Amino acid sequence: MLEKRSLSLSGHRTSIALEAEFWAALTRLAMAERMTLTALITRIDSTRSPEVKLASALRVYALHGGAF
Repeated sequence: MLEKRSLSLSGHRTSIALEAEFWAALTRLAMAERMTLTALITRIDSTRSPEVKLASALRVYALHGGAF
């Protein structure tokens, strides 16, 4: 089941829907890098290609354990 969260990226409010397991993995990765979840998502967002949806980029990042 998808879990939707709202956050602010680059001054714009957005909502992201991911499975709970992906949120948990991203939270662990953010903690390991000593940053907030929002900061990690902002970094991932800034490095993805425009044609790649943010939710997809987050899933790939989580699956690869923090590497693209």
